Amino acid sequence: MSETKTVTRRDFCGTAAAAATIAATSLPLRVLAQATGVDSSVRPFKISFAEAELVDLRQRINSTRWPERETVADDSQGVPLTMIQGLATYWATGYDWRKCESKLNALPQYVTQIDGLDIYFIHVRSKHDDALPIIITHGWPGSIIEQLKLIEPLTNPTAYGASASDAFHVVIPSIPGYGFSGKPTASGWDPEHIARAWVVLMGRLGYSKFVAQGGDWGGHISNVMGEQAPPQLLGIHTNFPETIPPDVGKALALSQPPPATLSADEKAAYLQLVSLRSKNLAYAIIMAQRPQTLYGLADSPIALAAFMLDHGDAYNQPASTFVAALAGKPIGGYSAGNLTRDDILDNITLFWLTNTGVSAARLYWENKFRLLSAVNVSVPAAVTVFPGEIYAAPRSWTEGAYHKLVYYNRASEGGHFAAWSFPELFAQELRAGLRPMRASNAALL
Repeated sequence: MSETKTVTRRDFCGTAAAAATIAATSLPLRVLAQATGVDSSVRPFKISFAEAELVDLRQRINSTRWPERETVADDSQGVPLTMIQGLATYWATGYDWRKCESKLNALPQYVTQIDGLDIYFIHVRSKHDDALPIIITHGWPGSIIEQLKLIEPLTNPTAYGASASDAFHVVIPSIPGYGFSGKPTASGWDPEHIARAWVVLMGRLGYSKFVAQGGDWGGHISNVMGEQAPPQLLGIHTNFPETIPPDVGKALALSQPPPATLSADEKAAYLQLVSLRSKNLAYAIIMAQRPQTLYGLADSPIALAAFMLDHGDAYNQPASTFVAALAGKPIGGYSAGNLTRDDILDNITLFWLTNTGVSAARLYWENKFRLLSAVNVSVPAAVTVFPGEIYAAPRSWTEGAYHKLVYYNRASEGGHFAAWSFPELFAQELRAGLRPMRASNAALL
């Protein structure tokens, strides 16, 4: 017997009733029995928001009380008024959430309880039985929406010019407090806890060996998994390398000039980090220090949208990818790739309907690690540096943080949201970077 759950914004986070273990589904899941009485069942999940929720959303957008226009001709004061008003008009009159809902419901979605919290995930197995299991984690302001375009290239590589031996079984979980995962009611769900939970999740799906991938928070969580080095983890791939050496980090903290010993690549990265630290982290600071104060994210869809758009990349803030996607054309020479205005609104609407703006922000408060500081990863690691990432990690720093670096590549295009905007290129990087870790594949299932 399986369970299909219908959710609304008001009732989603209620505690689910005990469900029967899945004995047979369209996916060969193996649910581990727990003699302790802990519910380890894996329950099918479907999305169906009431039409009243969407009517309420549109009414709130149309009732927005707007501020005056910014007093500058650029975006140095934040998301420009014309940008957010243009998005609001389309959101209220032309955007269709049901398309996204149908797209998600066409995928195998599940919920399972780990450490007392419901964890939502998408699980798509490849038709190639010897595929490599991978858990891919999103970041902020993203969600599982970021990774949807990766599923087909990874599970069905032969349709994209790659070999069957490059196939993956794909698991895409939602971070606690994000989207359809449960909202923690007490502190403690930090990246270290999440990293351990992902190992439990993969084991619950029957994967005794797997790899992990992530960018932004997903990159940090994957890096933490690499530091924890559970025996099940064959290795990691990250497009969010954390590599800043201690002496460089100290110089940054003291606002000193670049150390004279830095190479050209290292100096360029240092200057990017100086700019990031001085101008582009307002959103992160308030979430790290005062997430509960962000009541506007729960009350106003426009407040939520503007706050989520105000994330930068190496070129701009809001990110050049976002700006180009909202404009529907390259801006300043930067392309949105495959990212569209609807993609962005799918993501923001997911946050709105699940009322997770504040609960997602708390992850910044929970984290106690200085992001981008050099990690200490001993498992095999692959790193892709996208040119539009918030900083370009030099190979020298990367080798110091990832002690078994099996792959390092600087991609030709893409930025902080590369999986979203250039999914086929991103998939190529995962295939190439994780190929050295497939030697143990025979023992996976």
